[in-house]
Amino acid sequence: MEKTKPIKRSAAIVEFSRDHHFALLLLWKIREGLKNSIEPSRIGSYVIHFFDQDLIPHFQAEEEILFSRLPKENALRLQAEEEHRNIYRIMDAMKKNPAEPAALDQFTEALESHIRFEERELFNYLQDNISEAELSEIASWLKARTHDPGVAWSDTFWDNKRPKK
Repeated sequence: MEKTKPIKRSAAIVEFSRDHHFALLLLWKIREGLKNSIEPSRIGSYVIHFFDQDLIPHFQAEEEILFSRLPKENALRLQAEEEHRNIYRIMDAMKKNPAEPAALDQFTEALESHIRFEERELFNYLQDNISEAELSEIASWLKARTHDPGVAWSDTFWDNKRPKK
């Protein structure tokens, strides 16, 4: 089995990768909940809360601080922006019916694919194609940021083996 080398992430972008870690943890929680037959509405409520409190600020920061460094017609920028719009559409549907297991599946697939794309392609491209001055500017902005991923939630359904009665 071939080992892959870890990606060396610029300090200007590492905080976005940290946010991705928490989003991947969200996906694990969703999958654990579904695997353990937790009521989908409990999972959906958490996903909506996490999305509103964590992912929306993350998406906005990526679009304003990172994607804007690329030309509007850049294929990677266009893909990332379209994936954000798709995730917003999925969330709009989930907010209308948080108990729909298919929406949870659709969300997990879309978000995981999006994170993998950003980590493996877009962030590497940004690191290689924007100036050191721009990277320093991004790093300064991140230091001033007050966003803290890892939203607190009292219903830790992912630790439960069966739904609470």
